[in-house]
Amino acid sequence: MKPRSRARSLALQVLYETDIANNHLPTDVLKTRLEETALSDDLADFARKIIFGVLPLTQDLDQLIAKYAPEWPLDQIAAIDRNILRIAFWEFAVSRETPVKVAINEAVELAKLYGSDSAPRFINGVLGTLVEHEHEIHQIIKNRLAHEADMEK
Repeated sequence: MKPRSRARSLALQVLYETDIANNHLPTDVLKTRLEETALSDDLADFARKIIFGVLPLTQDLDQLIAKYAPEWPLDQIAAIDRNILRIAFWEFAVSRETPVKVAINEAVELAKLYGSDSAPRFINGVLGTLVEHEHEIHQIIKNRLAHEADMEK
C-alpha cells in the first residue's frame, strides 16, 4: 500500500471507530492507531488533517451526500462506506488538495480493502454523482465555515 494510502486507511479506521462508538474520542483512537501503525510524521499529519477536517463537517458532508445522491439514503449506507465517502468528499470538495480522480481512486481502493464486495462500485457511483456538483458543494461548505468563523468572533 502506498504511503498516503496507509495514512488514509488509518484515518478511515479512526473515523469509523468514532462513528460507531460514540464514547471513543478521536484523539485517543488516533493515538492508539499511530502506536499500532508506524507512519512518518508527514503521513501522521496527513491522517490527522483528514480526521479533524472531516469530523467537524460530518453533518454537513452527510447532508450534501443525501442531497446530491438521494438514491442512496445515508441511514442505509454501511458505516465503513459512509466514512469512505466522507473522506473522499472532504478531500476533493473541501480540502481540494487532492485531485478528484485520485480521491475517488483512493476511496475505491479503501472500499476494496474494508467494504463489501459491492462497495467499490457503490463508492465510485456515489462519488461520481457528487463530482458533478463539486464547485457548488465547495461553495456551500466554504460559506458554512465562514459563517461559523463569524459566529465565533
